[in-house]
Amino acid sequence: MGTLKKMLLIIVAVPLALGLALVLYFMTADRIGGTPAGDRLARIQASPNQADGRFRNVVPTSMDMPFGKMLGVLWEFMKGGEGREPVDTIPTVAFDATAWAAVPDTSLAVCWFGHSSLLIKLDGLTFLVDPVFSERASTFSFAGPKRFNFTEHMRVDQLPPIDAVLLSHDHYDHLDHEVVQQLKDKRFIVPLGVGAHLERWGVPAAAITEKDWWEDVQVGPVRLTLTPSRHFSGRGMTNRFSTLWGAWVMQGQMKRLFFGADSGYSPTFKEVGERFGPFDLALLECGAYNALWADIHMMPEETVQAARDVKARVLMPIHWGKFSLAMHPWKEPVERASAKAKELGVPLLTPRIGRIVNGPDLALSERWWEQVR
Repeated sequence: MGTLKKMLLIIVAVPLALGLALVLYFMTADRIGGTPAGDRLARIQASPNQADGRFRNVVPTSMDMPFGKMLGVLWEFMKGGEGREPVDTIPTVAFDATAWAAVPDTSLAVCWFGHSSLLIKLDGLTFLVDPVFSERASTFSFAGPKRFNFTEHMRVDQLPPIDAVLLSHDHYDHLDHEVVQQLKDKRFIVPLGVGAHLERWGVPAAAITEKDWWEDVQVGPVRLTLTPSRHFSGRGMTNRFSTLWGAWVMQGQMKRLFFGADSGYSPTFKEVGERFGPFDLALLECGAYNALWADIHMMPEETVQAARDVKARVLMPIHWGKFSLAMHPWKEPVERASAKAKELGVPLLTPRIGRIVNGPDLALSERWWEQVR
């Protein structure tokens, strides 16, 4: 009887202890980030894009998933699947800081580091966008989605001089705690509320500019406007929708670019096209999709349609090629987008990861993934 009691005690105590440890982690771990308070919270509460302190999408967006389906998704992630990650090391290009510095001030240049991390040069200014250079895009430094093997992984110490860091939202595959700590001396331009995370990680409040949807900010000759995307936010167990998410319109004197960030398909794309288009280049998400969460991540065919909606002269698919965040094969996003772009006559830019593209020059497109298993 004593042994049985001990076994029952262990069965009950271990899950409780693990649960308590998890709750304490989310309450205290630095990488979870901060909580909007004071003037920042007051501004959130005054936003027309929130209700009861929680931001909401422009169109109704379902975030509910039945418990049974949720368990099924977790099981699919745990067991893995063929083709979800590359077998080979992806051959990438080492970043060339000298070539970046030589890009003329009148040009538009981009350099993609996989997923949604980019350098953008516009009117001579360099913007670092959603930089995630750590090994994992995860709540935990020791577990969670791990980056694919590249021949060259970008690091903060390889970056050129940065005029501003541009963030789209606070999810782990877009906001990297370790990277921010290495960029504390930079200027950050972010959606409303995201500054709470940055301040907790050591970025001075004076270096943070926060914007609500449709608000803009001038950085030298470049005007940046935060537009709605159809997504959500949150880094903890209970702070979903507590900070804003969005996409960025970047207007230079001669060129303009749309960074679409994470979004389900939405009428906002057409509104952006009418208000700000045409764009020389649209960077739109293409990956981490599934029918179960189609409201918050586009299917590849919708990505191509969104490019037409915003009146993009050239589409560059992003949000793929670095992390496995859904159940589809890792090559599938770009393959499906390529087929749809050909069907609709949308020029597609698919440079090798790490390659500087000026123009945008479609001659630098490569079907590089075809040679990677």
